Order: sequence, then structure tokens, then C-alpha cells
Amino acid sequence: MNIQFDALPLISDRMTGIGWCEAGQTTAMARLHPEDKFMYNFFSRKDDHIKLERLAPFLADIKPNIAHFSILIYRALSTFIPLPYNLFFGNNADVTHFFNYIAPPFVHGKTVITVHDMVYKTFPETVKLRTKLMLDMGLKQSMKRADIIVTDSEFSKSEIVKYFPQHKKKIRVVPCGVDLKKFRPCEDSEKIQQVKKSLGINGEYFLYLGTIEPRKNLERLIMAYYVLAKKLKNPPKLVLAGGKGWLYDSIFRRVKELKLTKQVIFTEYVPSEDITALMCGALAFVFPSVYEGFGMPPLEAMACGVPVLCSDCASLPEVTGDCAVICDAYSVKSIAKGLYKLYSDEKLRKDLSMKGLQRARLFSWEKSAEKLYNIYKEII
Repeated sequence: MNIQFDALPLISDRMTGIGWCEAGQTTAMARLHPEDKFMYNFFSRKDDHIKLERLAPFLADIKPNIAHFSILIYRALSTFIPLPYNLFFGNNADVTHFFNYIAPPFVHGKTVITVHDMVYKTFPETVKLRTKLMLDMGLKQSMKRADIIVTDSEFSKSEIVKYFPQHKKKIRVVPCGVDLKKFRPCEDSEKIQQVKKSLGINGEYFLYLGTIEPRKNLERLIMAYYVLAKKLKNPPKLVLAGGKGWLYDSIFRRVKELKLTKQVIFTEYVPSEDITALMCGALAFVFPSVYEGFGMPPLEAMACGVPVLCSDCASLPEVTGDCAVICDAYSVKSIAKGLYKLYSDEKLRKDLSMKGLQRARLFSWEKSAEKLYNIYKEII
């Protein structure tokens, strides 16, 4: 097969979960199937070398395929005029996969899109206006164009069917994976201390890792931490690691209102090479999000042997199983209770650590890639 992937999620200056999902699935698939031809398609009007540098970690078995044209102009034009994608990327593909919701018109061969969640429908107030407009204008048409719609969880499938029931037969669930070589228990205490020092962290800490935005439920987490901190003489710090997303001002304001500026640490974006050590140094990983299509960070934490607290919402129980402390996302009291449970019960932390390690092994990128590859074979 000649399989082509839209590389846009891989060439942004800061990769998000969508990019890491594409990287995991595509590189594993290319390793498993050297008999096939794999390409990364992307538009580039200038600075090809910067985009190729960003793609470099993923190019061992996949070749780049560059169209020298502006992606912004192409997107703007193809929203109103059906400008053929195959004018830029040719007629050789058997399958082209778009990992970020939107498929352009006139793609050669079969078209696959990944729709990770329906947050723009369920919680539109938590989505950037630009993203919402793009999905409102483009997703309906993209789903019509797609031969198959891939999503990350049974929960996300049910959400897509709720809003787009006409496409139910096209939807296939392919769970994400976790890089078990990267995310594993870290025995290098010096590396952990080095990363902690670089981020201004002293002593024990609870860790959240993800975008700083409303649907991650960080205001309630901060309020729950405040309840816990009042109980304890020397509470662990709360580290909120990740880049700023959308409508984050109220999250920072809440910390100031509760006078927690010395106990709550915002690290901004954490380099990929520091994430494992940051996770492994944590007392527990906390992720009380109200909406996730899959929820990779808790799975990565489990792969590191770190006990997890997560909410009972969306796909999170599907991912964590019985290997996490589950709380009510909408109850500050429930989140605080979960934090105290993890802080005070060492045996529970050890049990969750062992169970989490075992569960994480069920979610390899190889398994995810093979499931996706079989879908390509099915439609061809």
C-alpha cells in the first residue's frame, strides 16, 4: 500500500496530544510494515528546513512529501472553493489519513479522518473561537468525504453518534497508545532532582500535566487543594505543568484569591525530555478533567508507575480502569478527598503504582497502529 499522512500536527512549534497520537501510530505502523510505502504530506511556502527539523524524529521509515504552497491560503480557499488536494500531493496514495478532524476535497484514494472528541459541541465555551469556527464550517463536510472516521475511545464514538448519527457505520475505535520506552519508572534520582530544580519545585508534589484551560477542571482542583492544604501542616506542592490554552486567566486568579502562590507552581510548557522525570518525581498525578476524548497523560503517568487521581467523566474511567482514585469532577469535596487519600495512604499508592504499570502495557503504540492498519486494509 501507498499510505500518506497529513503531517500538520507534527510540524507545529509545540506538539499537542493530537500530534503525539499521530506520531505514535504512524511510526509504529511504518516499523511494522516495511513492505508498504509511507509519506508525510505537508504544505510549506518557505522555511522547509524548520518543518523538516520538527519532522526529523519521525522520519526513520517515513518520507516527507512537500507541497510548496501556503497552508493558510489553501485552507481559506478550500473552505469556499473545492481546491483539489491531489493537485498538490498527486494521485499515488491508496489511503490518506488526516489526524486533526478536517479532510480537504478531492483526496486521491481512500480518505480517513480522526475525530478525537466532540468538545466543541459539548463544551463550546471552552474551545477557542477560531477552532470552533473551523469545526463548525468544516467537520460536517469532512465526515461526508471520509471513507472511515477513526476515534480514540468508545466514549468518543458515542459522542460522535449523538451529534452525527448518519455516520455511525463509518466510525471505528482505535485507542491511543503509550511509549513504554519513554514513559517508565525513572531510577535516576539525579535527573529527577535536576528537573525539579529547573522548574522551581522543592519537596513533595502533586502533578497535573496538560493544557491550562477550563475543561481540565483546574479551578476545582485548586480549590480542592486549598481544602487539603488547610488540613496539613506541610502539604505537598501542586504543580500545574503545561502551556496556556484558552480562557486561563480565571485559573491564575483563583490561585491568587486563595493565597496559594507559594504552594501552586505553574511551569509553563515542559520539554519532552523532562516529562518522564517530572512525572516520576510526583507523589501522585492528578487529572480531574471534565471532558477527554482519550486522556493520554493519566496513561503516561501509570506507565511511569505513578499513582493517579482522575475524574469519573468522559473516557477517563475507560482508560484507567480500576487503577486510579476516581473522583466526582464537579465536587471540590470529592477531589479533596481523593487528594487526601493519595497523600495519606502509602499502601494505596504502591498498589495503584503496580496496577497502573500492568494496565499501561495494554496500550502500546504497536497495538494501536496494527488496529489502524487493518482498517486501511478493510477499506481498500
